[in-house]
Amino acid sequence: MTVHFVGAGPGAADLLTLRAVRLLEAADVCLYPGTYLDAAVLDHCRDDARLIDTQQLDLDRITTHLVRAHADGSEVVRLCSGDPSLYSAVHEQARRLDAARVPWDITPGVPAYAAAAAAVGAELTVPELAQSVVLTRAQARSTPMPPGEELAAYAATGATLALHLAVTRTRELAAGLAGHYGHDCPVVVVFRVSQPQELILRGTLADIGDRVEAAGLRQAAVILVGPAVAADVRGGESFLYSAGRERRGRG
Repeated sequence: MTVHFVGAGPGAADLLTLRAVRLLEAADVCLYPGTYLDAAVLDHCRDDARLIDTQQLDLDRITTHLVRAHADGSEVVRLCSGDPSLYSAVHEQARRLDAARVPWDITPGVPAYAAAAAAVGAELTVPELAQSVVLTRAQARSTPMPPGEELAAYAATGATLALHLAVTRTRELAAGLAGHYGHDCPVVVVFRVSQPQELILRGTLADIGDRVEAAGLRQAAVILVGPAVAADVRGGESFLYSAGRERRGRG
């Protein structure tokens, strides 16, 4: 038996991969992050599957459940919100499973930042405006950021920013970013993207703090910053699809 780390996507039950659904349907035990997940995702599980909400559990208690279920011969799914490659604690859990000699694998999911961009109809890389996307987070009640990963350093590049775990510091972060992007730089905050409670706030670095505080957002939100997320964005056109680019062959 193997412990399957499975990306649950941004929350909607129909935004899981086919592989993720197959693993959920086969699971005897499913550990899931109740804080971020639409309960409908768990409808993919069998009626007799054991469901464990991990939002109040530390990593050692989560690992205990994983190891015990594996020892019992159960098929185990550990759901991760979004994609496991971002802020999922897969590294810490996998390290513990390796020590316990429990095999594991990873199934990717739709990342929240991609779902947020889709919700507002934005391409985060617009020719002549932004060709890079920085995925990062803010430090509040969390582990320290490594040296050199200050938000100001990323902002200085002018790249589109996708900020996770940052909504409680929106006002402070916006004030710091305004010096790099300008106070009128577009910002989009998407709360519980793809879920029934989804809320989209559009604004600028000058006013997004007011909008977030008025809405009372405290978690489960992605912040997108940069000219590429403007509602009326006007950029250049991609050379790849240019009529003037020489193409070989037909079609």
